[in-house]
Parts: sequence; C-alpha cells; structure tokens
Amino acid sequence: MRIPLGARAHAGTAALLAVLTVAACLLLSGIPRTTQASFDEALRRALVAAPAVETDLTVVGEVALREGELRERAQFEAADRRWRGFLPAALRPLIRPGGHMSAKTVSTPVTGSRGTTFVNLGWLSDADRRVDWTAGRRPGAPSTTSVAGTTVPVIEVGVAEEATRAMGLRVGQTRALGDSTHTVVRIVGVYRAVDPGDRAWSHDHDILHVSHVVSPLGPEEFHTTTLMSDEGLAGLRSSGRNLTYRWILPLDERAVSAQDVPDVGAAVAEFKRWPEFERTGTTSYRVITGLPPLLGDFQGALSAARTVMYLTLGGLLAVALGVIALGVRLLTDRMEHTLAVARARGGSLRQVAAAGAALTAVAVGPAALAGYALAFLLPGPVSPVVHAGPALVVVVAVAYAVTRVVRAHRTPLPERRDDLVAARPSARRVTAEALAVVLALAGVYLLRARGLSGDAGQDPFLLLIPVLLTVAAALITMRCYPYPLRLLVRLTRGGRAAVPFLGLTRAARARSTGALPVLILLPALSVSVFAATIAEGIAATQRAASWQKVGAPIKLTSDVDIPADAIARVRDAPGVDQVALALTGRAQITATGERPLAIAVELEQWRQVVGDAPVDLPALSGSASALLSPALGERGTFEIMWLAPAKLTTQGLIDSLPGFDPGGQFLLMPREALPWPAANTLLIKGDVAPADLARLVPSATVETQEQALAAIRADPLTGTVRTTLLVVTVALGLYALVAIALSLVVGAPERARTVSLLRTLGLSDRQAVRLTLLESLPLTVITALAGLALGLGLPAALGPGVDMSSYAGGLPVGDFSPSPLTPVALTAGLVLCALACAHAHQAAVRRRDLGAVLRVGDRA
Repeated sequence: MRIPLGARAHAGTAALLAVLTVAACLLLSGIPRTTQASFDEALRRALVAAPAVETDLTVVGEVALREGELRERAQFEAADRRWRGFLPAALRPLIRPGGHMSAKTVSTPVTGSRGTTFVNLGWLSDADRRVDWTAGRRPGAPSTTSVAGTTVPVIEVGVAEEATRAMGLRVGQTRALGDSTHTVVRIVGVYRAVDPGDRAWSHDHDILHVSHVVSPLGPEEFHTTTLMSDEGLAGLRSSGRNLTYRWILPLDERAVSAQDVPDVGAAVAEFKRWPEFERTGTTSYRVITGLPPLLGDFQGALSAARTVMYLTLGGLLAVALGVIALGVRLLTDRMEHTLAVARARGGSLRQVAAAGAALTAVAVGPAALAGYALAFLLPGPVSPVVHAGPALVVVVAVAYAVTRVVRAHRTPLPERRDDLVAARPSARRVTAEALAVVLALAGVYLLRARGLSGDAGQDPFLLLIPVLLTVAAALITMRCYPYPLRLLVRLTRGGRAAVPFLGLTRAARARSTGALPVLILLPALSVSVFAATIAEGIAATQRAASWQKVGAPIKLTSDVDIPADAIARVRDAPGVDQVALALTGRAQITATGERPLAIAVELEQWRQVVGDAPVDLPALSGSASALLSPALGERGTFEIMWLAPAKLTTQGLIDSLPGFDPGGQFLLMPREALPWPAANTLLIKGDVAPADLARLVPSATVETQEQALAAIRADPLTGTVRTTLLVVTVALGLYALVAIALSLVVGAPERARTVSLLRTLGLSDRQAVRLTLLESLPLTVITALAGLALGLGLPAALGPGVDMSSYAGGLPVGDFSPSPLTPVALTAGLVLCALACAHAHQAAVRRRDLGAVLRVGDRA
C-alpha cells in the first residue's frame, strides 16, 4: 500500500486525528510546565516574604579561649571561604556570593548603670554600604587609656539615631563597659540605615534599634549595639564578655526550585552537622537557619497541589488517549476495504499491519511534534513529564492501529457479524473485571482506614485508587447498561411503533463498539466533575476562612480605646449600616492570677453585622455568662479583674472566635458585663471605603473580608490549583463531546445502511432521527450519570489524601457539595451534542441513493 496515496484518500480523517493529537500533546506538555513554574514562583515568594534571618545560613562562632579570637578582616574572609567549602553540592548553587560577617558582644553593661543600660560592641563587614553617618564621623583605630591603674583599650564607635533618642547617647561621650574587665568606648558618630527595608537587617536588628526589656523581677533595661571600624577588631577581646562571630551565607531565592525542596532540606541538615567535627577547643561553631521549617510548610502545600495535578492530569491523559484511539479506529475503519483487498491479493499480515502503522504515524507523528513544540511557548521548566506525554501519545496511537489491523485481517476476507447477537464475554474476562472492581473498593477502604504513607503525602497508593475506581465504574457501566434497555425492549415489543423497538434493540446489544466510548466518557465526566467539585469546595472554604479571619465585612481595630465621638462619626458615616462594639484586653482571674485575653462583644449587634455570612457566632445567655477556651477549662463561677472586678459564670468552651484569633487562654463575655463603656474594636457592616474609616479613627487599622479573601486567593499555589482544575474541567468536557461525536461517526456506515434500508420501507426523516437518538443516547445518558456519580464521590473517597487547607486560609476543605450548574451543564452539553450528531447523521443519510443501497446491501 502506498502511504502518500492512502494519506490523500483519508485526508479528512487524518486531519481530525492530527488536530486531536496536537491538542493532547499541548495539554500534556504545557500544563506540567506552567504548574511547575507557578510552584517555583510560589516558593520564591514564600522565601522572599520570610525574614532573611530565617532563610539564610548563619554560621555562629562562640569564642571560648583567647586563642580563638579573630582580630583582622582577613581572618573573617578566610573563615568565610572555609565555610562555603563545606557546603553540600545541592546547596552551593543556591548560596549567593557576598553576604556579610559580624562580630558582636552580648549583654555588655555600662559600668555603674546597675544593670539598666547595655552597650554592646559590634562590627559589620559591609557597614560602609549599609549605613549613612548623619553626625560626627566614622570610627577609627582604637587607642588605650588607664582605668584604676590598668591600661584598657578605647574603641571608637558609632551609635544608631534611635539610641540617641531612647538612651541619651551623644557624640563625644565616653562610656566604660563591663563590671570587672573594662573596655572604654568613645562615641564619635551617629548613623542610620541606607535602606531600612533591606532584608539583611533582620540579622542585625540590634544595630539599628534599641531593645527595651521590662522584667517583673527587676528594673527595665535598654540594650543597643554600636558599630566599630575594621581597626577596632584589634581591641575587641572575649574575656569578661560574650563574644560571638557570625558569617551570613545568603540564600539566592531566585535559584531555588520547587523540585529542589527535598534535596535542599537534606543538604541543610548535612551542613548543620559539620560543626560537630570542627571543635577546636578555642571556638565552638554551630549553624543557625529557619530554612527547614519554611521548606517543610511549603512542601506540605506543594504536596496537595501535586496530588490534585497528578489526579487531574492522569484523567486527562487517559481521556485524551481514548479519544485519539477513537480517531485511530475511525482511520483504520476507513482503510479496512483497501487493506482487505491487499490481504486477499497475497499481502502478508506484517505488510498490512505496517501499512496501517505507517499511515497512523504520518497523521500522529508530526502533530505530536507540533503540540510538543507549542508547549515550549508556555513558561516553565522542562520536566520528564513534558517529554513523556507526546511520546506516549504516539506510541499508543500506533500500537492501537497495529492491534486493530492485525485483529481485523488475521485471515483474508473474514466474515464477521457483530450486529446480530449480543457478545458473550468469556469466564476469564468476567473474572478479571470482577477482580478489578473488588480491588478498587478494597483500595478505597484501605486508603480511608490506614491514611497516607510516604514523604509529604505523595503516596503512590493515593494516585492508583482513582484509576482503579474509574476502571471499575466503567466496567460496571459497560456490563450493566444493556439490561435496563432490554427491559424497555420487551415493553416496546408489542407496540405499534417500530422505531422505539428497533432503536432500543440496537442500543441494548452489548457490542464491542460501545466499550471504548464508555471508557472515554466515564473518566472524562468523573474527573471533570471531581475537578469542579474540588474547585468549588476550595472557593467556598476560602470565603469562610476570610470571614473567620475578619469576623465582619469590615473590622476596625485600635491599640487604645476609641473615643465615643469617633464611634459616633463611624456610625454616621455614609454607607455604614450596622456597628457592633467590642473590647479586648488582658484580664486577671482573681483566684489563680492567670491573665487570659478577655473579649467583650455586643453579640446581638454582631449577628446583625454578619447576617447570613458563612461564620458561626457563639451564643451567651445572660449578661454575666462567659465562654472559655479549652486552655482555661471549666471554671464554674469565677471573678476577674479588668480595670474593675466582674463576676462571671462559665457557660461552655469554645476553640476559636471569628475575627479575633485569640489562641491560648481567652474568654468571651457580653459587653453588657463591663462596668464601663469602652471599645477598641468596631465590627462594621456597610459599603464604605476603608480609607474613609481610617481617617475617622486615625489610631486604628482597618481590615475587610474582601481584602482577606483576595489575599488568600493571591497565593501562587492557590491560583495554580484553581487554574489547573478549570483548564482540566473545560478540556475534559470538550473531550467528552468529541468522544460522542466520534463514537457516532465510527458506527455511521452501519447505521446509515440500516436507516437507508428502512427508508425503502417507508421510514420518514423524523423517524430516522429518533432511531439514531434511541440507539446512541441511552449509552451516553447512562455513562454520564455514572460519571457524575463517580465524580461527586471521588472527593469523599479520597478525603484523607487530598488536604486542600493550604489553599483555603488554613481551614479544612470538607464541603464538597457542588452547585447544580456543573452537572446540569455537562449533561445538557452531552444531550445537545447527541442531538446535533443525530441530525447531522440523518442529513448525510438523506443524500444517499436508495437504489444503490438496494443493489449493494446484502443484509437487512
């Protein structure tokens, strides 16, 4: 067989197969790239949002003996090169060059301050570029002086502007440090940060700011850290003070990929172990970083996102391969006469199979390359899945074509009559199908009983169960759908109209042509409904989480009591409908001395503010009742002191309170129990701009439920999951429609011959359309119902393994009750597609020459 001639003869079918292949390869290669790119961006945002002190690697050296002191910049730089040499291979590309080094003393008291003033000595390797000197001059080299007959070093230092205001330090002042071993510092300059927002300042917060420590057992303390020059290192001693050295190895957030998270975590753990082998006796070293917890939190959210992606892409792959197999079947059916003639004229089975494979490869191969190339227009890294998808499409298409041709042409000119009787499956096949159903049900039970295993929830068992469930549902549907139809056939047998009997009889025959559409439609509908259900569940939980966070449409919070006139201005502001007052503060339980957070709210007004929002507000009966947190437990009747004594009676326990997020020990009481009218929180309902409210109460911060919801949805991982679910839902819905159309086209020749013969017996055009619908629509409807049921049940079946709380503000996503729109739209789309295909089929049959049918048709 000449392949170019065959390609021209079946150009339409080959073009359809090519379009299906391009779309499948584009989706299978493009979606993994875009999702991986969004995973990487989410990780980078999480790392950038975290303080540098958590993401960077900090090597801390604590001097034990004088021999371990470093007195020159060159010694710090040599040590920095040494520490970088210890970095594991997985960490080296992620650590930026540069960074900085520091030497600081801790809790160095000013002589004679009686433990109230502490001035620490500090040195930064990059102070020249990070601070501006606003008064005095830069520190210079140290000198010496005599204190009580002892020569001590005098170190020139600079102080932060905040220290001059909070501690009264001035240029020209001299301070003796230490209680026994003295060092004298001379303040020669005042500085401020060039860029206070530089993330590197999180390592050196003490150099910019004054720490104010209030202790109930002693006087209040003021701590600051000064800056010295490189020459000042020579006078910095460890004796009599806590001296620490730090080398900051900064993480390059843009170089970290989500795929690297497990390797990075292991590499950090390995790097933190090397100080155990570097103990010199003069200095002890340790590595400090908050990177592993950050990566662990991200890995948990990423695991759930990948699980959803694998489940949906697995369904998309199965459906795409099934639709392409339908296209291949259509192509081989069109080639059947040509191949049968070639086989009858002496062509070997190998030659015939090679011809079918070559023609399929011509249609599929270039299209797969085109879809694969188009996927590279999308942003994102290239993972093995990107290459595997198109390759699998080509292999499956060619293999299916070879299988079809070999089965059809094992012997020359075979006689087959599949349309007369229902196919009877063999005992071996029935046993295999029953085993698949049992394994699917047992897998669901085991998944819910044992939970997940594996690292970060990536349990292969979880990814296998949906496949087994889909196969089991498809097998049950394929085996059971003829039986209710046969019952309808018996009911229509005695009727006067022949069309219902003929249509339902053809539909009830369990032919092999119905297996492939079922195996395509069912996973397409189930996975699309599953994706839509998960997406709607996430959206609803996100909204509930935003209400849980804010507690009202608008919340206005102040650190001090809001004046009564300001509250009146808020009530009278245009757009404000309801205002509920609340007061929060620390109260003391008289009997135990505990100081829980007390929250006093106007509960009835708060309910009016919330309305029908998805938030549950507690109820209190009586003005002296209270709800306590589990950390406080049942107390019966107790007394608190909150500016004035109040006696309360425990009514019950609550775990949390919307809008306040108290945590730990807290209690809720009605505002009527307060002996004074005060409020520092306003819960507001209305259509008013937050900026307008902020102007009315300058001391307050304003939060809105819409802003909280937008912040939850702005997370890149959340957007990726929602987008992936939407794309897969739309793609699978379109694939389901294509599958219906192709299944009708595959059986079109036989159906057209039957309709044409019946037209010679007086069958009208309207009856022909009804006959086509009665033959094709029952399988479509039954499969659609089975797919919808499976899609609605998958979230509940996979509940222990699909944790979407990371994308819903921390709340568990447990409400998987989709709106009727999705199932109605899918079902209506399938029915409309079946109707359109039936009318198109009838229009094509109407053009056939009945005389040709009577001459050529050999069977009625």
